[in-house]
Amino acid sequence: MVTTLSVAVGDFNNDTRPDIVVANYYGNTLSVLLGYENGSFANQTTYSTGSGPISVVVGDFNNDTKLDIVVANVDDNTVSVLLGYGNGSFANQATYSTGTSPWSVAVGDFNNDTHLDIVVANYGNNTISVLLGYGNGSFANQTKYSTGSAPIAVAVGDFNNDNRLDMVVINWNDNTMSVLLGYGNGVFTNQMIYSTGTSPSSIAVGNFNNDTQLDIVVSNGNGKSVSIYMGYPNEGFFKQMRLITGNESRPKSFAIGDFNNDSQMDIAVANSGNNKIGVFLRHDNGSFENQMAYTTDSSSWSVAVGDFNNDTILDIVVANLGSDNVGIFLGW
Repeated sequence: MVTTLSVAVGDFNNDTRPDIVVANYYGNTLSVLLGYENGSFANQTTYSTGSGPISVVVGDFNNDTKLDIVVANVDDNTVSVLLGYGNGSFANQATYSTGTSPWSVAVGDFNNDTHLDIVVANYGNNTISVLLGYGNGSFANQTKYSTGSAPIAVAVGDFNNDNRLDMVVINWNDNTMSVLLGYGNGVFTNQMIYSTGTSPSSIAVGNFNNDTQLDIVVSNGNGKSVSIYMGYPNEGFFKQMRLITGNESRPKSFAIGDFNNDSQMDIAVANSGNNKIGVFLRHDNGSFENQMAYTTDSSSWSVAVGDFNNDTILDIVVANLGSDNVGIFLGW
């Protein structure tokens, strides 16, 4: 049993075609699948990680214009960084310590030095860890910040329009999200706390009403819906709408993209409880159509987007935890 828990997309061999990387929890590996321009993929190449890789993202950590990979290893309290060679292959991992049970990882330039940094949500000790990057593929020791109880997912964005990256974390046990504003030097304020739905399990950010303010979408992991919190200047976030994903759907992961080429940001969600992905198309007034559902393999857990067949239409990839595979949905 491998258990594919997280998926991300990037061009790992510089051929302008999106490739896929998957975190294999029980295998303690990453799988890289290089894409062909017709929407199909080569067989996987695997790379060793730490114990229990659970969340994966990509970025250029050594400023060589070649994409690298970082993965959070929940069982040994580390992140693994694998530097890319630009030909679809990667160096052996370098590991860095985090807090207890790192469950989610994200990247951004938190100190405005043009080098990507790492932030990790530590489920086991109610903190996030920030690791500042040196620009050569290595990172400083972590700095921790307090969150709510059991932080399970983290995302980044400029929530107060000061050109400094901020962070938002969702806290599984106390049904809250924490927003930490960045000072632009790699340091963050204490958390501001907002209530969410029951057992929030995933988070994403985007501008859903075309007002220049970033908004937040949160899944209600043990329920049947996702909630959107609209951002307002100097006022924080206010819950504006609830999107229904269906009975026992248990939404677990989001991806944001324009799926129908109308210049509006739409939402794709992996519904782990009913083996489907849902797509919510947005209208220009900020409202959304009802969910369009597509059947996946067993227990769809993580979702990402890319144009896999070079037709200028976004496609969707989903990692299916229960069947240890990924599924591709080509857009049209």
